[in-house]
Amino acid sequence: MSDPLLAFHGAARAVTGSCFRVTTGTGSVLIDCGMFQGAKTEKALNWRAFPFDPAGISAVLLTHAHIDHSGLLPKLWRDGFRGRIHSTAPTAALCGIMLPDSAHIQEMEVEQLNRRNRRDGKAEVEAIYGMDDASAALGLFHPVALGEWVQVLPDLRARFWNAGHMLGSASVEVEVTLGEGVRRLLFSGDLGPDAKLLQRDPEGPQGVDYVVIESTYGDTDRIDASAPNRRAVLAYEVRRAMDRAGSAPGALLIPTFAVERAQELTADLTQLMEEGALPWLQMHVDSPLAMRATQVFMDHLRALEADQHLKAGLASHHLRFAETPEQSKAIDRGTGFRIILAASGMCEAGRIRHHLKSWLWQDAATVLLCGYQAEGTLGRILHDGADAVRIQGEEFPVRAAVRSIDLYSGHADGPELAQWLRERLPIRAGVFLVHGEDEAMTGLAARLDMIAGDRVFSPALDEVWQLAAQGPVRMAETAPPRLAPEQVARLDWHNDVSSLILDINAALRSVPDERARAVLIRRLRRALEDDGHPPPPPRHPHARRHS
Repeated sequence: MSDPLLAFHGAARAVTGSCFRVTTGTGSVLIDCGMFQGAKTEKALNWRAFPFDPAGISAVLLTHAHIDHSGLLPKLWRDGFRGRIHSTAPTAALCGIMLPDSAHIQEMEVEQLNRRNRRDGKAEVEAIYGMDDASAALGLFHPVALGEWVQVLPDLRARFWNAGHMLGSASVEVEVTLGEGVRRLLFSGDLGPDAKLLQRDPEGPQGVDYVVIESTYGDTDRIDASAPNRRAVLAYEVRRAMDRAGSAPGALLIPTFAVERAQELTADLTQLMEEGALPWLQMHVDSPLAMRATQVFMDHLRALEADQHLKAGLASHHLRFAETPEQSKAIDRGTGFRIILAASGMCEAGRIRHHLKSWLWQDAATVLLCGYQAEGTLGRILHDGADAVRIQGEEFPVRAAVRSIDLYSGHADGPELAQWLRERLPIRAGVFLVHGEDEAMTGLAARLDMIAGDRVFSPALDEVWQLAAQGPVRMAETAPPRLAPEQVARLDWHNDVSSLILDINAALRSVPDERARAVLIRRLRRALEDDGHPPPPPRHPHARRHS
């Protein structure tokens, strides 16, 4: 048969939407089928048709349960996929709670959006998928053990290696049988750092032909990310937030992923309090998903290194889970200083946005970002120092302190990625960099120069490469990519509009009187008219009284 083909349908010069398609002489398989996050232009890909026929996919090899790797599996089923989804048992268990949760969030948000659309006379929209689709997709899971070969196609088999990123995470080795031998591929998935709290160090085979490696922190070198240092930094940030609040009711908001990050933070916070490094404080985990994920962790303690540490943290009497919306709202009405951990980790959805609406404008609050914030997300905008933000159509000044620590990331840094790749040598044909923004990929490519030389490639979205024995060959495009490279992992026009509205409102507040505001509004309208875009008619009869 001819050489296998590898297509990059997500996480290509971007961090989310992981999805890679391997095509052989007997069929096609996907490695991951993740949801796009970040700017709205990129997230819009979640609603668009797949760039391949889902019914023609024989199987999915799933690296782990995070939604940017698994989140479109229900859509894949809805659009015709009926093959097996191979994963580790913990990944299957976590997807059993995460995919229905994702469907519930989509149905709820679409219902809210359609209420606004009906009010404004706009067309209604549909969810990407629903609960029935998520349930059906879960019926396709086929758990496999680490190190166990599974025959996926007549000419393709695969096995999973511990990736150290989260509970159940794996790198996927793929072996394609050819007439003259085999072609061996290795997909890193997301690789965990050496000091990961709940995981063992990542592993993998040696002597493969191609490696597809994540590059999220490829340009980063973390300094002393040991467990004692991690807890010391966390304690410092908590004490700093307490000092900022003073005698006023205050809060430390920690946007966090409900799976693994929430459990890690609560375990460390509890240990700090037990040791006396922090006083006993209210800790609220505001996430029904985190509650269910915690039980999955308890069921799979043997797969974790820090099981007793985790048990102690999750059994603390000072840890309170909020399941109902009423319990969530009550957290903000409480007295005293409190720590609130709520999803999502990039502030893009979930209950953290409601807490941000309650606290961002208050001096007694601190927002602590503990993980990667993708370009275009609210978390990234806060990280970059915005003075004001828009959340669900409302404007909020940012008076809370916004802090960031990078010691809880589930991703290996640049030196760790390079070391993992070095341990895979010899790599005979090429290395593809994925799951990273331009700066991260450039930084990692420089680190890999001594390892892979000129055999390092950064594919764009929807590109297809032929995996020849001597090196990859980029195939001519048969269809345009769904997004051009310059549109991926960038702030888009939605971000620009939000920023413009904030700037206009700030300018209107800064002018001295009504007359000056009228002049400014008239100039803005004239700019629209001069550009050939007349403004819409006023929403009420007095809207243009001063124009």
